[in-house]
Amino acid sequence: MTKKIDGRELIDLKNQILEHFTHSEWLELGFSIDCQDIVNNHNRLLRSLNFRDPDYEGNVLEVLKEMTDKDPANLERIKEYISHKFSEVTVSEYISTAHNEIPKRLIQFSPQVFEIPTKELNEKLVAVMMPFSKEFTKTFEQIKSSCTNVGLDCLKANDIWVNSTFIQDIFELIFTSKIVVADFTGKNPNVFYEVGIAHTLGKTVIPITQSISDVPADLRHHRVLKYLPNGEGFDEFKIELTKRLKSLIPKNEFDF
Repeated sequence: MTKKIDGRELIDLKNQILEHFTHSEWLELGFSIDCQDIVNNHNRLLRSLNFRDPDYEGNVLEVLKEMTDKDPANLERIKEYISHKFSEVTVSEYISTAHNEIPKRLIQFSPQVFEIPTKELNEKLVAVMMPFSKEFTKTFEQIKSSCTNVGLDCLKANDIWVNSTFIQDIFELIFTSKIVVADFTGKNPNVFYEVGIAHTLGKTVIPITQSISDVPADLRHHRVLKYLPNGEGFDEFKIELTKRLKSLIPKNEFDF
């Protein structure tokens, strides 16, 4: 099966080329991946480079597209050429973790505290961030029941033990999940930290709390599900959370 080329990868390569390539690098790249005809026959690429014309950026994308259309394996060959030629350049690998696959503006970063998981996004996984106290056991039961109602799975950090460090397990859980439910009750600093990770990774975060005053001011513009820790309160909470989860699932994904 032919690998589909991610347009964002081509954009990243284009940006690297804009910063580093001269006429000579284009010729070298063309010969190294047997695409010299694409480079030489493009009616604007080298001319727009030499004359610093405004259409050069678009021409670069056109040529990269032609190269990868000719042979999808050329994508990795181009990356290797750039990495070898310019040792200080890191060519990005795009790993999308957000539930929304339509990008607005992309950034790249390399975490120093975490290892990037090899696992892929699990469209049916909800990560739950809450204090580990036993008083939140019933809250988690309602969250899990809500997830089950809409065909989703849910896990909290202390349900897993895969990596040598606990924080890596948390990061991997958030990284691979589609949605994060975060309980701000009690202003737990660990929950705040984990929500920051989730927001950075582009996750949809559903804030819940027993008291609105426990939600940081910077997050109060998000819709918060407030619940009471009693029988009637939990019943209402489960209904509202089920509605919220269902609204985040594409209609053609599950049939209710």
